[in-house]
Amino acid sequence: MPHLDPLPWDAVPQFRDRFEHYQNTRGFVPNSILTMARRPAIAEAFMDLNRAVLYEGTVAAEIKMLVSLITSQASGCRYCQAHMTNLSSLYQASDEKIRAVWEFETSPLFSAAERAALRLGYHAALVPNEVTAEDFADLKRHFDDGQIVEIVGSIALFGYLNRWNDTMATQLESRAVDVAERAIGSVGWTAGKHSPIG
Repeated sequence: MPHLDPLPWDAVPQFRDRFEHYQNTRGFVPNSILTMARRPAIAEAFMDLNRAVLYEGTVAAEIKMLVSLITSQASGCRYCQAHMTNLSSLYQASDEKIRAVWEFETSPLFSAAERAALRLGYHAALVPNEVTAEDFADLKRHFDDGQIVEIVGSIALFGYLNRWNDTMATQLESRAVDVAERAIGSVGWTAGKHSPIG
């Protein structure tokens, strides 16, 4: 059960266009944002940052979604794992690839560039942080400096979201649950404290 219930859309009518965009592209409006909307400036700043980090730039969206997924897996946030499974799927990652993301070092499904990005995401999510100069040297073989900023931006964005959603026990949306159960349920994912009510 969430510690705070998400607001209804009509409580923040200034975000209607953005909420309709989420509904049309993801299949739902994230309860995380509907909870943040109790302080509209926080919700608005987050949505702007989310757009700039995940949906702008030159790094393939699939890579950024998978990096965000492994970051969330390493952090343990099941809400974000479900969301990033859904978005990875929407951005053309196969269920097989999503399911194998934890085995990125050995799975033939991942390129050397993807491995470098996923390794950074995994090491950065650990506490204490385990990123090394070697991680960056490997990343620089495949990505330019601006692209590295995008990748680190994705990791850092989910540092915020993982803390937000695990602290709030944000309730998962049914579509996110369905996709996560389909793609990563067989490797141990459950909704846990984020289970939808009813």
